Formats: sequence, C-alpha cells, structure tokens
Amino acid sequence: MGASKTPATAGPAKCPTCKGSGEVSRAVYVGRKRRAVGQQTGICLTCLGSGEATD
Repeated sequence: MGASKTPATAGPAKCPTCKGSGEVSRAVYVGRKRRAVGQQTGICLTCLGSGEATD
C-alpha cells in the first residue's frame, strides 16, 4: 500500500484591493481645475503592503 498524500495548502488569500501586489495606484491632480496628470504608486492600506488578505 502506498502512503496517502496530504492535500497541498494553497497559502494565504490575496488582498482584494491590491490583488496581492501590496501596491495601489492613485491619480495625481494639479491646478485649480484639478487636472489628472499621472499616477503615483503607494502601499495598500488594506493589507499594509503584505499582499495577504486580513480577517
């Protein structure tokens, strides 16, 4: 008889906000008319940059 295999664990779930990357992009606005001129990347505040979902 062969040894029974245990199922592999999938690891922690990914954060739904940053999709596991730990970073999110935000639009950068300038001027009185608040024109969007680009994007800036920062850490995800939901998972604090870990990329793992919290309870």
